[in-house]
Amino acid sequence: MKGWEMKFTDKLEGDIVVFDISGKIEGGEQTTLFHGKIHEFIQAGKRKFILNLERTEWMDSVGLGLLISALTTVKNAEGDVGRLVFANITSIKSILDATGLIKIFEHYESVALAKASF
Repeated sequence: MKGWEMKFTDKLEGDIVVFDISGKIEGGEQTTLFHGKIHEFIQAGKRKFILNLERTEWMDSVGLGLLISALTTVKNAEGDVGRLVFANITSIKSILDATGLIKIFEHYESVALAKASF
């Protein structure tokens, strides 16, 4: 369903990159663009990332792969090791629990708490 596909915006707040993600996290052009955007910020020297998932509706296995890939990309960035944390995971918490990934992804109840963790 076209209207529910993943969309994202990004903004720089100080030295923290905040991605607001909405819709369904699954394969497609937006996931490719998202990963490219992370690489752009890393090349620009950014190492702190928050994924705000408040408006995310759903996620499939490709979406899980995207999140794992994003985390790996940030952690393996040249120079200082980066950090990627999640905020507002309510809509995808059950899939993270079921897969055990809840233990791998650092997550906070709000963007404000995620920012404070840096």
